[in-house]
Amino acid sequence: MSEQEKSIGTRKIEHLDAFTKDAEIERSGGGFADITLTHRALPEINYDEIDTSCIFCNKRFSFPLLIASMTGGADQETQRINKNLAIACEEHGIGFAVGSQRIAFENEAALPSFSLRGYAPNAFIAANLGAVQLNYGFGLDECLRAIEIADANALFLHLNPLQEAVQTEGNRDFSGLIAKIGQIAKELKKIGKPLILKETGCGMSHRDIEIANNYGVEMFDIAGRGGTSWSRVEYNRRKDPQDNIGIVFQDWGIPTVQALKHACREFPFCSFIASGGIRSGIDIVKAVILGAEICSSAAPFLAAARVSHKAVSAKIRRWKREYQTAMFLLGCQNFNELRGNVGLILNRQEFL
Repeated sequence: MSEQEKSIGTRKIEHLDAFTKDAEIERSGGGFADITLTHRALPEINYDEIDTSCIFCNKRFSFPLLIASMTGGADQETQRINKNLAIACEEHGIGFAVGSQRIAFENEAALPSFSLRGYAPNAFIAANLGAVQLNYGFGLDECLRAIEIADANALFLHLNPLQEAVQTEGNRDFSGLIAKIGQIAKELKKIGKPLILKETGCGMSHRDIEIANNYGVEMFDIAGRGGTSWSRVEYNRRKDPQDNIGIVFQDWGIPTVQALKHACREFPFCSFIASGGIRSGIDIVKAVILGAEICSSAAPFLAAARVSHKAVSAKIRRWKREYQTAMFLLGCQNFNELRGNVGLILNRQEFL
């Protein structure tokens, strides 16, 4: 195993450990708490007849949740985490995304942590690579290989400029990326595998979405500020005790609600995943009301995934019950009555 392979594998373990030892990695300020929904004392529907399902990328989800990318590698723990997530997502009819697959190109021992279709034969699975790797030797072949390894329905290309900037080993050349991303999107579209451009906790601006859409990208995970701070995660990995840049930038970015409402309003022809501070079924309802097609979340499921697939399943079940209960209290029978219906927001003038 090369030193680089060891470095990437060690980094992933250090990322997981950071969540355990630093509760402040979990931030706030995504904006969901500022949304007040209009309670219906007379919902005029039967709770047990509510249809919580939705369609995303031609796959039916039992409710609009995708467990977001967490980890992957050659070690037993990351493989166990991903296996537990896959089994639970299959059981509940929701989707999940594997962690960054770059390590699989450098260490074949990491392949099992990404080859999860056997545990989730029917679930939506997203492959995942860092978009910046397109400036470091990766291209269409690697994207196709990532999809093949995961037997994936789609590919996430994640954008993490802040994390790369504060990370000691960061890849910081983001120049000229969008043309390369656009070419990948074009080629994947030909084979029916959508490219989803994803931020990692700082949000996507109007300009980001506009530029990417001009190059043919139609699906985005806006991943705003308000959940995990990867800047603070990297602070926990710093080599120099005097290096505090990860703390300085721990709350950098566009709050999730702000990023989502502008994206859905100004680009109605695009598809948006809401992530960044999704922490309950009520948050999912609020995001769908703002226009999200689906929501994703990672950190709330990590502790459970380190235990068992049953623990993950219990967490999913709780969120689904919260989601269905909120729909009931809003008088919404199905996803179509919920999505984009800002009239359900009591203080809606603040979100128009």
